[in-house]
Amino acid sequence: MEENKRNIPSDAADTRERAVLVAVIRDQDEPRRTEEYLDELEFLAETAGIVAVRRFTQRLPQPSSRIYVGPGKLEEIAAWCGEQQIDVVIFDDELSPSQTRNIEQAMPCRILDRTRLILDIFLSRARTAYAKTQVQLANYEYMLPRLSGMWTHLERQRGGTGTRGGAGEREIETDRRIIRNRIAKLKEDLQRIDRQMAVQRSNRGQLVRVALVGYTNVGKSTLMNLIAKSEVFAENKLFATLDTTVRKVVFDNLPFLLSDTVGFIRKLPTELIESFKSTLDEVREADLLIHVVDVSHPQFEEQIDVVKQTLQEIGAGEKPVYLVFNKVDAYTYVAKDADDLTPPTRENRSLDELKRSWIARENTPCIFLSARTRLNIDKFRSDLYGMVREIHAGRYPFNNFLY
Repeated sequence: MEENKRNIPSDAADTRERAVLVAVIRDQDEPRRTEEYLDELEFLAETAGIVAVRRFTQRLPQPSSRIYVGPGKLEEIAAWCGEQQIDVVIFDDELSPSQTRNIEQAMPCRILDRTRLILDIFLSRARTAYAKTQVQLANYEYMLPRLSGMWTHLERQRGGTGTRGGAGEREIETDRRIIRNRIAKLKEDLQRIDRQMAVQRSNRGQLVRVALVGYTNVGKSTLMNLIAKSEVFAENKLFATLDTTVRKVVFDNLPFLLSDTVGFIRKLPTELIESFKSTLDEVREADLLIHVVDVSHPQFEEQIDVVKQTLQEIGAGEKPVYLVFNKVDAYTYVAKDADDLTPPTRENRSLDELKRSWIARENTPCIFLSARTRLNIDKFRSDLYGMVREIHAGRYPFNNFLY
């Protein structure tokens, strides 16, 4: 059993909720990777306005189907949270309804799982009616099987004339029915908005479409602002962008459409993938995907795999891709000692070595740049122009003399 205290400076003016993070290290997992996952969970908590003050981890073959961790570890976490007056415990996996109920009985404070935390962030960051509708749908679908654990006061009996089940209908059944009705209404609203957006896309004609995709917080919106000279909201937080933004861009008289989409993340809740599939129509209908990668992140290769898997899930896995390794200005490494014969890791490889290894791969066009400092941006624009022109030439062979 392992744990890690976080040295968080005390600040009397800090009114944020205080949390502990909990994760299970499966037998096939490396402890270092679990810590990196918890780093991401801590970043999610920070985005939601919560400060993490301690971590608890435990090695198990699989998380307990009843209480996620072992009984002794759960008791230890509950005791520490009670002593330190912790506000919330956050688990780095989606908890089942039964796990949630069992853990709540043992804890002196609120509990959140990874899915609930991401949903809360999406709820707070949704701006347009479309994004709000999508997130509300995902939220209700998450809540529905968990009502008995979330609202225990609904166990009271309700009787009387006019209730659907007659005398004795339980309030929890009434609330389930209300949520099912809301889910049905939200799905109808999404279908209506989808039809409107489909008409908007059809009105754009046959312009070449390029979509920015990537893990969350890799700099897609910053790159979008640089290329399209637009003002898309961008900040150093997870899920800064929820709504798809489309801009018309013209390079040397060659017009095309550029879209910025919601970022992907490891263990993205199923409810969100389903509800945001319509938003990602811009990705599915794109002629070219610009896959933006934060090359300074220790696990950028795993993030690439997460994005590829998500693209497969939404039916865009076979699109042509241009890999853009962003944030080279933040890349760091530690050179290996001359007598160290162990295989090099990401932390030991220089940026030049990394460039050579990726550029040498077949069928993987890529570029290394910094959107923040504009390093190598001219080369990126030139490459993008060439790719868009090639697609345009195939679509309009008689208009090539214009370019």
